[in-house]
Formats: sequence, C-alpha cells, structure tokens
Amino acid sequence: MGGGVSAVPDRLAAWGQQLVETHDRLRDELDRLLDGLDETSGLTPDLRTHCVAFCGAVGRHHTSEDRTAFPALAAQYPELQDTLDGLARDHHVVAGILQSIEAVLTGSDDLDRARSEIDGLAAILESHFRWEERAIVAALDGLTDSGVDAEALFGRDV
Repeated sequence: MGGGVSAVPDRLAAWGQQLVETHDRLRDELDRLLDGLDETSGLTPDLRTHCVAFCGAVGRHHTSEDRTAFPALAAQYPELQDTLDGLARDHHVVAGILQSIEAVLTGSDDLDRARSEIDGLAAILESHFRWEERAIVAALDGLTDSGVDAEALFGRDV
C-alpha cells in the first residue's frame, strides 16, 4: 500500500475505526453465541434464532463491503485490488459456512454439528477480520467521503 494511503479526518469517525468497531460487535455477538452453545443441551428456539440473526449480520456486513466499501477502495487505491479480491474470496468461503450453519439449524437438532460449524466459522472470521483490519483500515481512513454511510459500507448503523 505504501505512502499513497493517508488518513483524511473529514468525518466524525474514521471509516477504518468504524470497520474495527463493526468487527468487534460481531466478535462480541459470536462470543455470546458460543457461550449459549456451551450452556445448553439442545438447539432451543432461542438459540436457533440467535444463530440465524448472527449469520444474517455477518452476511449483511460482507455484502455491504463487497458492494460498496471494496469498489470505493479499489477506485481510490487500485494497488489494493489483489487484497480486495482475496478478501472477497474469503467472503464467499464464509457465506458457504453460513449456509451450512443455517442448514443444520433448520434441518436437525444436532448440537454437536452446529457447534462444530460455528467453531469453524469463529476461526475463519477471526483470521479474516485481522487480515482485513491490517490490510484496509488505513485506506478506509483516507477514503474520500462520497456520501455513503457506515450502513452502506459495513452493513450496520453507526
């Protein structure tokens, strides 16, 4: 990325920090979900609802990045294209895991299989979030404000 990326503090909160905050919220929610799995002997309706809501939040986050944040970054920082392509490939892998989790939740009462799928998701998400934060936070901070908001960029309200 080099010296071409610099922070532009025109916004109330830097986009990079908002990405980290979004990831932190997803991490916290995933921790609560894993705690819920540890504290139950079955896939209760509440636990299923929590899992589906979490999977939806991750999906919305990645869809927003793919549709809005990544194209904006690629336009302003073409040197990031290979990294953005790799992050988008990660999003496809995560989407497949989310589908597997939802299939377990709707098609069985197999708590062990649900836990295994969610543990796998947790490992991949943490690796992905760290890579994304290292790779694009500075570029996000320098991104020219084009009238989009955190919901459009990251799939969440600020």
